Amino acid sequence: MSHSQLKQKALSRESVRKEYEELEPEFHLLREMLRARKEAGLSQADVAERMGTKPPAVTRLESSLTSGRHSPSIATLKKYAEAVGCHLEIKLVH
Repeated sequence: MSHSQLKQKALSRESVRKEYEELEPEFHLLREMLRARKEAGLSQADVAERMGTKPPAVTRLESSLTSGRHSPSIATLKKYAEAVGCHLEIKLVH
């Protein structure tokens, strides 16, 4: 079974689909972070150095967004954004 087939099968269950949809903001933020890091041509180690931390901290930051178990602070997200040459923008949208 391929990944897309497995995903489709899992998302056919209402409870799984609901949980998946609730994580969309985190997934969106992670995609944006990874895109910005890639466009900057930086590794996690490079970002960590620029943030003044160690590479495992950046790994945890990026992976925490897929689990929904940990919400990074705004200060941490701001440091990450600056490390990859961006700025953090937070919006409330109707």
